[in-house]
Amino acid sequence: MDKQELKKEVDSRRTFAIISHPDAGKTTITEQLLLFGGAIRQAGTVKGKKTGNFAKSDWMEIEKQRGISVTSSVMQFDYDGKRVNILDTPGHEDFSEDTYRTLMAVDSAVMVIDSAKGIEAQTKKLFKVVKQRGIPIFTFINKMDRDGREPLDLLEELEDLLDIESYPMNWPIGMGRGLEGIYDIHNERVELAHPENYDGKRFLTLDKSGNIADEHPLKQNSIYQQAVEDVELLQEAGDDFDLEKVEEGNQTPVFFGSALTNFGVQTFLEAFLEYAPAPQAHKTQDDKKVDPYEEEFSGFVFKIQANMNPAHRDRIAFLRICSGTFTRGMEVTLERTAKKMKLSNVTQFMADARQNIQEAVAGDIIGIYDTGNYQVGDTLYEGKLGIAYEELPSFTPELFMQVNAKNVMKQKSFYKGIQQLVQEGAIQLYQTYLTDDYIIGAVGQLQFEVFQYRMKNEYNSEVVMKPLGHKIARWIDPKDLDKNMHSSRNILAKDRFGQPLFLFENEFAMRWFADKYPNVELKSLL
Repeated sequence: MDKQELKKEVDSRRTFAIISHPDAGKTTITEQLLLFGGAIRQAGTVKGKKTGNFAKSDWMEIEKQRGISVTSSVMQFDYDGKRVNILDTPGHEDFSEDTYRTLMAVDSAVMVIDSAKGIEAQTKKLFKVVKQRGIPIFTFINKMDRDGREPLDLLEELEDLLDIESYPMNWPIGMGRGLEGIYDIHNERVELAHPENYDGKRFLTLDKSGNIADEHPLKQNSIYQQAVEDVELLQEAGDDFDLEKVEEGNQTPVFFGSALTNFGVQTFLEAFLEYAPAPQAHKTQDDKKVDPYEEEFSGFVFKIQANMNPAHRDRIAFLRICSGTFTRGMEVTLERTAKKMKLSNVTQFMADARQNIQEAVAGDIIGIYDTGNYQVGDTLYEGKLGIAYEELPSFTPELFMQVNAKNVMKQKSFYKGIQQLVQEGAIQLYQTYLTDDYIIGAVGQLQFEVFQYRMKNEYNSEVVMKPLGHKIARWIDPKDLDKNMHSSRNILAKDRFGQPLFLFENEFAMRWFADKYPNVELKSLL
């Protein structure tokens, strides 16, 4: 495609992640957005165990059983002239590493907050990552169909805890059973939660004084009058909407609604698509920036997922396109190995469905069929572009388990399963330096449970895991390596790249080691 056409296509992309604490309704809002985009016919709820009507973005069997998202899902749909790429991330903190990497692949984020609970620990943690990256963040305060905290308190908490300006794009008229609607400041209208209780019209236009028509029954309602007073107060004392601040990540537009009852979601979506940024330039390892309108294709792998289709036992590398145009069958260079790769079997996603594609541009997320060539963080580029995108975050695990195959006759599937799940970034793998025993490391306990489940169900390999408990992992320079340093309090191991490290029993053991070997530098991943 020519330059003008490429620019038009890139400018129509909106690629964002949805972040929240578990149970704030993140997956439910994703479902409703897909519904508006015509990508699905019926929204499922995550905890759909009785009906079997599971959320489209939760495709892994264990997610359906436990009612949580443990992997990032990618979904795409078209709406109002825009091509929308949603990355639904795990809310559970044990899977924050997956979420952190996903946040490197988006241009904006949507933060979902439970109106009854406010800002929770995981929301705060993820918000910090978004803020560090300086990407725009939009806030959806969910579950207004239930009784929750006062909206003014929620805004105050948002500003105090997250140190960001807030600007309410709309304001709730009541909450819980008394929810009448939202006062839509941005669109200068009132959106009714129960239009069937009136004359069936969902939207009421505001007059110049910011009020609905005198004859409308809602006008005399004390809940409506309170909302109008709140809005007047906000407009006098609050911050003005500032798109520049939003783009810098210093102001968050706030929307109220209920994902479960599909109230306020479409209003949010339309405003979000209007103000969220198109694909932005991406940084390389030598601190340069690659423009999304650059004609030569480039992108990076931010996730690898095995067994998305259990019938085919396949592996998909998720790639964020950063520049140029992908065309089916094109030849690219894998920067890490300098090998030429042909991109023939490439898909785009709609929750649990996918289709082969012919073309995609900067901002799109594509899935490359992988036979073991790719790693998380790999850069692919076309022609002589010769770049490497910045490294993705990697976390030092805090929990460790020794792992063995339960059935020694099934060692082959045991090794295959471990290698594939390690390449996905689902767990981290180490081996003891002296005996080559397998040790897996994780940020949280739930990662081990998912690992054990997937080994059994996807690789037909039952595993025996022996807890090593909390350990402090620190890497050393290979030139400082002395096998006599190994002890029960500081286990000498190597990571999957062969780099030596110690697993210390506790802070005391690490300090004792540092005193004994003052010339050995101990390093963590982050």
